[in-house]
Amino acid sequence: MNKNIDTLVYQAVFGSDQEKQQARFEIWQMGIEAGVIPSSIHEFYSARGKKQLPNNFSVPAMNLRGMTYDTARSAFATAVKLKVGAMIFEIARSEMAYTHQSPQEYVTVLTAAAIKEGWSGPLFVQGDHFQAKAANPGEPKNGEIDTIKKLIEEALKAGFYNIDIDMSTLVALDKPTEAEQQIPNYTYSLELAKYIRKLQPKELNVSLGGEIGHIGGKNSNEADFTAYMEGFNQGLPTGMIGMSKISIQTGTHHGGVVLADGKLADINVDFSILKTITEIGQEKYQIGGSVQHGASTLPDKYFNQFPQAKTLEVHLATGFQNLVMNDPAFPQELLQEMYDYLDAKHLDEKKETETPEQFHYKLRKKAWGPFKQKCWDMPVENRTKLRATMMDRFEFFFKELNVINSQEMVNKFVKPVVVNKTLPDFALQTATKDVKGLSD
Repeated sequence: MNKNIDTLVYQAVFGSDQEKQQARFEIWQMGIEAGVIPSSIHEFYSARGKKQLPNNFSVPAMNLRGMTYDTARSAFATAVKLKVGAMIFEIARSEMAYTHQSPQEYVTVLTAAAIKEGWSGPLFVQGDHFQAKAANPGEPKNGEIDTIKKLIEEALKAGFYNIDIDMSTLVALDKPTEAEQQIPNYTYSLELAKYIRKLQPKELNVSLGGEIGHIGGKNSNEADFTAYMEGFNQGLPTGMIGMSKISIQTGTHHGGVVLADGKLADINVDFSILKTITEIGQEKYQIGGSVQHGASTLPDKYFNQFPQAKTLEVHLATGFQNLVMNDPAFPQELLQEMYDYLDAKHLDEKKETETPEQFHYKLRKKAWGPFKQKCWDMPVENRTKLRATMMDRFEFFFKELNVINSQEMVNKFVKPVVVNKTLPDFALQTATKDVKGLSD
């Protein structure tokens, strides 16, 4: 390794525009040489849909909002120890904005972390909740679809070869039947799926996910799923590959439900619908199965139930944020500075009924971007302690979701396609804007 990867990734995030471009290009090249290849998980999920793989594991999809390099290092170090290959790193449209992480930066930092920890294999990076704001039931706001198309283009260029199309915000719940309710959802999902297939790299099929129920809304059912899949598949051009998986609502909320004292309320999860959707999806449509969102803040006792319910993929986000910010190794003066920032800049988002604890818990995710460099510049001792704490948590998730020793299984079905890039390909991107109200 010609350059220290820690120094190079710091330049890739905080350097001048020229330094960022050069460092990101070098890290991409180093990743290819080290066998860290951005890849699509489609073939792996397709194998599960065809029952060439067992249903006894759930792939963790992890949203890294803050301290991304350290968090990713913890994940990769744990993955090396436990031989984990079935894992996804993702970031939502909303998170890109408030964490100040463009798709290009996110892939760069993940690649650097994998190199640092000696992990290699297909690197699954996913666009989570590429979601449209609704103007009215069943109708996106003006310009939303074009905005998402631009984001898709940026994400694909960066190495996001897994994209969750989330038009669940457009489900027309004012219509009397599930079939009618899902029409705008699958119609706009089709438009975006065709756009992705048009732009995706040759010899690679991006893994596509759909979503039939808005997270935090009404629970999904079999009729929702069938209506979406039938409508979507009927609109697919002959020979075009469709969805790999479907996200459903089971009773969870993104970030959990926070009580007045800042603690989280208990949540009931409908595991039966996860199992039902997976079974129907595999039998009827040969897709990998169902996806659970908003899981990281659930009680620990729930996690081994996801593989038992044949859940294909489980999304984990806020729990990592809580783990870091609540840890004694996270400097309290820095946390207070972040809260002061929220009080000064985001007080308009505070509900009258919310306590300060509820407000800070709900909004502290929006402090990651403005404090990204201060968190990165945290004393080495603190960062080392936080990584150790996170490694323990990743080990818990990997074991409970039963993805230990999954590298060989992934390598059997996923053959990475190397996408060669040049320095001009790393012209800087900007994080997406105007995301208030979108899911993460």
